[in-house]
Amino acid sequence: MADKPSKPWSKRKRIVLGSLGVFALIYIAAILWHTFKPLPAGISYVGEMHKTDTVEFVTDLTYSQDQKGSEMVHENNIFNSVYTMIDEAEDFIVIDFFLFDGYYDQKEDFPKIVDTITTKLVNKKIEHPDMPVVFITDPLNRGYGSYENEWFKKMREAGVEIVYTDLDQLRDSTPIYSGIYRTIFQWFDIGGEGWIDNAMASDAPKMTIASYMKLLNIKANHRKAVVTDNEAMITSSNAHDASGFHGNIALKVTGQIINDILESEEAVSIFSGGPKLPRIEEEKEEGEYEVQYITEKKILDALLSDLAKTNEGDKIWLGMFFIAKRDIVNALIDAANRGVEVNMILDPNKNSFGQEKSGMPNRPVVQEMVEDSKGKINVRWYNTVVGQYHTKAIWIQSDDKTIISSGSANYTERTLDDYNLENNLRVIAPNDSELVAQMEDYFERLWKNEDAMYTVDLEKFQDETTKWQRFIYTLQKAVKITTF
Repeated sequence: MADKPSKPWSKRKRIVLGSLGVFALIYIAAILWHTFKPLPAGISYVGEMHKTDTVEFVTDLTYSQDQKGSEMVHENNIFNSVYTMIDEAEDFIVIDFFLFDGYYDQKEDFPKIVDTITTKLVNKKIEHPDMPVVFITDPLNRGYGSYENEWFKKMREAGVEIVYTDLDQLRDSTPIYSGIYRTIFQWFDIGGEGWIDNAMASDAPKMTIASYMKLLNIKANHRKAVVTDNEAMITSSNAHDASGFHGNIALKVTGQIINDILESEEAVSIFSGGPKLPRIEEEKEEGEYEVQYITEKKILDALLSDLAKTNEGDKIWLGMFFIAKRDIVNALIDAANRGVEVNMILDPNKNSFGQEKSGMPNRPVVQEMVEDSKGKINVRWYNTVVGQYHTKAIWIQSDDKTIISSGSANYTERTLDDYNLENNLRVIAPNDSELVAQMEDYFERLWKNEDAMYTVDLEKFQDETTKWQRFIYTLQKAVKITTF
């Protein structure tokens, strides 16, 4: 009996199904590779412990007498300190800032941070043309390839070396989208001028479709560091005019740790096509503080180790913009349940550059933490009349010492699971030191509303929508489609 001729549709069906199968394999392979691929050399860095007598605590705060913003006050110290560091540098300047632009739509008289830093770096290069001045930044600041912003153009023309971080070298944090992006979208960069409105501000340069595709593959060089031959600063502050009224913390250090910071920053510069970085002459230094530079997942590893060692009677203060990382949430709940005093000042996640936010992740996470600790974790929300409480700092005190970790890292998977580039300083300080006294005064001032309404009660933002927020938060975490 002769074989029946195959129907044309059956052949097409096999071709379609086969093609879909091949694409699915490529898609899954792209997800797996870009989620777990090796990190560039020098990333997820942990430095040695160094002794120093100099750890300076610097803060920015915006506050008022009530939630309406009456008698608003801005205490802006961090960038004034940055300006002085630039002025006093003699041999080199290395800067790494995630955000650096002066575009915004809000009707506020924000500090001119970007103009000031640009002018100072340009003048420094004109006065000292042979001085290395390197500015490492995130490609967000050029619209992911759509344009060069006016401030970087001025600096580049003056001789400042601009290094845009090559984010493609880093792991991807949103696998559902990144599989499509890596398989298809990343090859669509056909150039041309931008024509789509910029998400940062209406007067910012327009962007291309290809740039928006890169933006949606969410990751960043989120570090915030200023390093000179004299000192280094690690901060939670973005060099961004519209962020000028955020609450932030910075730590300034001197001594051998400067070379650890430069070594770690050099790794980013090298894999992004930038230069090697200078070093200071190392001299053995003694002092009452021990300081350590840590980045990416090493921040998490050190923190979990420090939290695990806490005992009944110890005290934890936490000031944080985002808290969602499961390991840290569980560690704080466990600490509270074994008798550690845990006090948290958190941003309510209610606004972002003038746009209303949903309260995630902090509000659903706080609900869970309070419930699981049976009310032992104490929480107050920062009264964000303008801006955000953008601090990322923890203060862990035992009988004989206080451990501080502060810098760029929010407590989320994207920041602490080797996706973003992040940087923190970890400091071990005697309880009777000036630094510990300053940090304790800072937290007590905010917690007790000593001279203004800095914080509000937990119940102020734990309303009837929190259960719904908790469901959405859990779903977002499960599919890994978040902005935090």
